[in-house]
Amino acid sequence: MDFPTDDNGQILAEMHQEGVDLTKTHTLDFFILFEKVGDADKFAKVISEDDLAPNTKQQKCPDTGVFEVLVSVEMVPDHQLITDLENYLESVANPLNGYGDGWGILAE
Repeated sequence: MDFPTDDNGQILAEMHQEGVDLTKTHTLDFFILFEKVGDADKFAKVISEDDLAPNTKQQKCPDTGVFEVLVSVEMVPDHQLITDLENYLESVANPLNGYGDGWGILAE
């Protein structure tokens, strides 16, 4: 399997090498960070109302004090779809002073 030579491609290649079946649906977790809880709250409300990404969890990192919104999406891990979703989430987060901090899946 060939993967693009960017961060998402590298993650997918590593997952493939570890034996993750990239042809089936997984829960992908996207991490969006905010300095202020109010901004995180606004983002979580907007995203949780979106049919594309209705599952969110919010927490404060005990080490950094940054507020993290975890957006979980059920999907087949596809490079273009992941990149598009990251871009979409950031387009909502950026005006609220938030930024993407990557994605991953739980090991099965």
